[in-house]
Amino acid sequence: MSIQPLLDALGIQEDTARVLAEDLRTEIDALQARLREAEIHLEHLAITRKTVTALADRIPARADLPDLPEHPDYPRILAVFNEATSPLRARDVCQTLDHELLPKNVEGTRAKLKRLVKLGVLTEVDVGSFARKQ
Repeated sequence: MSIQPLLDALGIQEDTARVLAEDLRTEIDALQARLREAEIHLEHLAITRKTVTALADRIPARADLPDLPEHPDYPRILAVFNEATSPLRARDVCQTLDHELLPKNVEGTRAKLKRLVKLGVLTEVDVGSFARKQ
């Protein structure tokens, strides 16, 4: 009996095992690179969390505004009062918002201002004169 066929079969199995081992090493290298990237990303997230938490402690507390009614004029009205240095009348707000100075527009704006007073966002300092609540 010849031993050569057995040695040839072993050689084929060794070559297959060697190729498999090399493929696995390549996969391991790729996985290690991905792991390094994931660890770096995780580290960056931890630093970001720490920074945001530290900054959040420095932000002065402010009372949250109530939910505004669903109308595009309300945020614009608040922006007008944020820029105002003195109380405003409904007519002044209409003019600033580029609404025509028609009675229906002025009265509609006055109704919105009154609603903001009820929500506690504005205050009516005099009859028909409104200011941002401090």
